[in-house]
Amino acid sequence: MEHVCSQEVERMCVVAKGPHHGPAPIPEEGKWVKAYDIKDISGLSHGVGWCAPQQGACKLTLNVKNGVIEEALVETLGCSGMTHSAAMAAEILQGKTILEALNTDLVCDAINVAMREIFKQLVYGRSQTAFSEGGLPVGASLEDLGKGLRSQVGTMFGTKAKGVRYLEMAEGYILNVGLDANGEIIGYRFVHLGKMMDQIKKGVDPKEAYEKNIGTYGRYADAVKYIDPRHE
Repeated sequence: MEHVCSQEVERMCVVAKGPHHGPAPIPEEGKWVKAYDIKDISGLSHGVGWCAPQQGACKLTLNVKNGVIEEALVETLGCSGMTHSAAMAAEILQGKTILEALNTDLVCDAINVAMREIFKQLVYGRSQTAFSEGGLPVGASLEDLGKGLRSQVGTMFGTKAKGVRYLEMAEGYILNVGLDANGEIIGYRFVHLGKMMDQIKKGVDPKEAYEKNIGTYGRYADAVKYIDPRHE
């Protein structure tokens, strides 16, 4: 295919080009790869994105094989509308090349930004599987979730006037926090919602499932006072 050149370029003489080394090799699933085309890209990685008012955020995990998205995990936070956008994005993403996905309207700004960020990581070889021979099987992104396949969420609230409240930790929904004699948090009591729901779906009585999945962390038993962080 011929390109139209300006008159200035047309008048120039030809100077021979030196050696052509091609692109720098990047690590992909235990191999060093010179990526010329989208189909040369493989890997599992994560991208984090945010919307324009920064009201919500998205963590996007993709498992890419030969340039094609085989698996997508979309986790969102902070915006109710974004959860519906995530549902649509999860249907849209798989089966597309990463270049197609980059140029697809993924409904929500935060998800679009997450796609942009993960694209950059993958094409530069900064994936989680850069040095893992063969990469990871489809379904590997679910390992980022806890029992019951729930996103690991941390929700904390604090004010200068009343101090901090732990609301949710990776272990689960916080039921109570324990305070020492100085009024400082030294532990908490939680219910693991993922495990609880799994047991309820299997026929365990809800009250029994709830009680079976309560645990504590830290020096909860040594506290001199217990409070409900949502109501006290």
